[in-house]
Amino acid sequence: MSADVKHVYEGWSSSDSAETAALEDAKRRIEATDAAITSNDVNSKAIPFYYTGSALLGAADWIKGYTDDHYTITGTTRFYHAQLTKFDKGSVGLTYCADESKAYDKDRKTGKVDKTPVTSKSYVFYNTRMDLDSHGVWQTSQLASERGSAKCTP
Repeated sequence: MSADVKHVYEGWSSSDSAETAALEDAKRRIEATDAAITSNDVNSKAIPFYYTGSALLGAADWIKGYTDDHYTITGTTRFYHAQLTKFDKGSVGLTYCADESKAYDKDRKTGKVDKTPVTSKSYVFYNTRMDLDSHGVWQTSQLASERGSAKCTP
């Protein structure tokens, strides 16, 4: 990932080892996505490693949108209010918030950073499903987001 992209994870911990593993793989998924965007790599091998199903298709489209538009990202995103729900031994739900008030899009050609004003749209609520694959990796199989959600706005 680019040196000018930072992630802060507040409260992403658990005393349960399976929950900790799921949280760590969720972090790696977020970082793999941003690394694919910053390196302009639509074929990143990390994406199908951490995503599957409809979430994989959504991630591929998200990354392609940045690369097609010649944009990247910069700044700091804070992730907080992570909550895990165990469905069964091999699947969990993970919801969390992202504060993107200090994260921006950047034009690859000009280097110009699009510093947008902070609004409720700077906060995003994520609702994901993660499934344990045969290699012990928690893959995100479903992902929905709601920008400006009251669950995340201060």
